[in-house]
Amino acid sequence: MKLAIKRILFLVVVVGIWQLVVSLNIFPEVVLPGPLKVVQSLYEGFAGGSLFVALGASFRHLVIGLTLALLFGTILGVILGKSRQADETAGMYLIALQSIPSIVWVPLSLMLFGFSEFAVIFVVVLGGTFVMALNVRSAIQNVPPQLIRAARTMGTKGVELFYRLEIPASIPYYMPGVRLAWAFSWRALMAGELLSNGPGLGYSLQFASDFARMDQVIGIIIIIGVIGALVDQFVFSKLEKNVLKRWGLLKT
Repeated sequence: MKLAIKRILFLVVVVGIWQLVVSLNIFPEVVLPGPLKVVQSLYEGFAGGSLFVALGASFRHLVIGLTLALLFGTILGVILGKSRQADETAGMYLIALQSIPSIVWVPLSLMLFGFSEFAVIFVVVLGGTFVMALNVRSAIQNVPPQLIRAARTMGTKGVELFYRLEIPASIPYYMPGVRLAWAFSWRALMAGELLSNGPGLGYSLQFASDFARMDQVIGIIIIIGVIGALVDQFVFSKLEKNVLKRWGLLKT
């Protein structure tokens, strides 16, 4: 309860400073509208249904792209984690690919798929795949060797060893990868939608910017940040903590 009060008070202070800056006319209103104007813009967007359409489209792109990113990243991470040759060769380039900002992939995506939903999903997949693969590789490699030796001593080998020991032992390290993949995919989604011609929060942001509607721009930025924080806090963070508790790696 105290934490919630602190966060609310902090938010009130930030909004108060924002309103003070607007009242002092430090920036023109067309550049920095006040909080009330931004709230009004959000109300109009939701009341008119345009923001609901944008949210629906963005979440559709995200679900498809993140699912593929988790699948491809897991497969690639397992290959790198289990194969020393693959890790020593492709592993280095995977780190290089993961360091590339998502916005850089947008021109390539547009050339391959044009202004379509596939272009946006492609950027989302690339945004989450590499970070997921790196975390899965680390999860596989962090399985305690004494557990593997003990399992082999009891006759467990090959695929059975991987299925019965390495997968369960690596799950606590796998979950941070899922959380990071979500964050990177959400950022990549906004980058991909900025240059798309279909519905989505990124497209709505670019459309509002083109018409100098800064109240809408700031409102959409707030929505993007709030969604990112809420999903991380109430979905992936809780899921990760539950897994760590179940595996006895987190104090209750």
